[in-house]
Amino acid sequence: MTTQYDPEKGHIEEFDKLEVSPVKDTDVAATISQSSGRGTGIEANSSQALQISVETERSIRRKLDRRLLPLVAFLYLLAYLDRGNIGNANIAGLSKDLHISGPEYQWLLTIFYIAYIFFEWFALMWKIFPPHIWATLCVVGWGLASTLQAAAYSWSGMMAARFFLGFFEAGYGPGIPYLLSFFYLRHEIGFRIGLFLSAAPLATCFAGALAYGITSDKTPAIENWRILFIVEGLPCFLAAALTFFFLPDSPEKARFLTEEEKGAARARAVRQVGTGGHESEMSYLLALMYFSCNVSFSSLPVFLPTIIKAMGYTAINSQGLTAPPYFVAFILVILTTRISDRTQQRGITIFILSLIAFTGYAMLASSKIVAVRYTGVFLAAAGVFPSIGNILPWVLNNQGSDTRRGMGIAILNFIGQCGPLLGTRLFPEGDGPYYSKGLWVCAAFMLFNAFLAATLRCLLVWENRKLDEKYGERDESVKTRVGEENDGPRFRYVL
Repeated sequence: MTTQYDPEKGHIEEFDKLEVSPVKDTDVAATISQSSGRGTGIEANSSQALQISVETERSIRRKLDRRLLPLVAFLYLLAYLDRGNIGNANIAGLSKDLHISGPEYQWLLTIFYIAYIFFEWFALMWKIFPPHIWATLCVVGWGLASTLQAAAYSWSGMMAARFFLGFFEAGYGPGIPYLLSFFYLRHEIGFRIGLFLSAAPLATCFAGALAYGITSDKTPAIENWRILFIVEGLPCFLAAALTFFFLPDSPEKARFLTEEEKGAARARAVRQVGTGGHESEMSYLLALMYFSCNVSFSSLPVFLPTIIKAMGYTAINSQGLTAPPYFVAFILVILTTRISDRTQQRGITIFILSLIAFTGYAMLASSKIVAVRYTGVFLAAAGVFPSIGNILPWVLNNQGSDTRRGMGIAILNFIGQCGPLLGTRLFPEGDGPYYSKGLWVCAAFMLFNAFLAATLRCLLVWENRKLDEKYGERDESVKTRVGEENDGPRFRYVL
């Protein structure tokens, strides 16, 4: 007996003797037959088989890509915009107006991640509540917390707002890769998670351009940084309404799919089933990689405006100059995750990206020449953001069952999200204007990340060789039981 996630009921259902027959014919993408279909959501005639045409699968993917991905990516853009805009607000006069010292400003950054880490278990709510309801609550919560930062008149008020911002964002971001794993197959999901995560550099790019426009006003009715928080917080309430009405809870509840496509979507979910979960060395290595990247990933958006201002630019120009590096990072997140999906090679991609980021941080840390340092900013952003974009799908690629995927994401987030606790403390005001110590720490962690990526790839190559010795070369024409695509003779680790 194996298990399957039933999105209709929001929990695990059991079923027996379900088999998947992979078919190479171009007219048929998959054939699913069953002798006892309890809990599968597929009709239970003993000799009946459900055939999914290639065209139907393509139609499902296209509709999910057009209706699901833009919504979850847009919400993540808003979330990342609201967590990172404090860096732009600080340049616009936040610390000066509220009489916040350097150490107190660092605590404003750290308190967000303390709440984010402590309440990451909120990701479990995606299986308890309908996703469209849970996501709506999260968006309303962080939108309110973000907007209320504009009403703060003391450090303690800002601390409270930042804490609740992390509190509500913890319920959204960590659960989305797990949610997407029920809509896409393991060879499809990397590029989609890349599109989702590309919202982070795009948000930072947009934040820089928006902050440049807002802070250009020399005679505002209220402080520019308050306007910034209001302008970037209020759209969350419109996004919450869109989420409530348009976010599907599961493939078979997606109103934009036809009945035939819903049946095919259920069959695709069956192909994702595997056996029970367990912890593995791979999960901890990936979590350590995520930690290393997050040290740099978390500090870059909140300190980059300050670093660029220290190069000699005005506060207004430093806001605008943060945008181009993040736009390059946005393009590279999409490009590298697409290439990695096509080649099924993530380790090499992360290795190269980590070295690019290391080079960028080393240039920032070692040079005082403005042109060299600004080039380093491009390289740092171009390496860090795409590395994160490839680490998350690597977890899902190599976890067979929904239980393992959930456990892998949980371990990744629990360990990896501790990175920002260090990253947000690396740039004390006293280290200005060059901040060499913090930049060298970021460089060291990205070099360490490259080492971990190479090590994990070597381990997975070894594991695949053992699977080849045990099962022989994969034969796609052999009928396999449910879950063996992800945990059995046909399963091989993505390198």
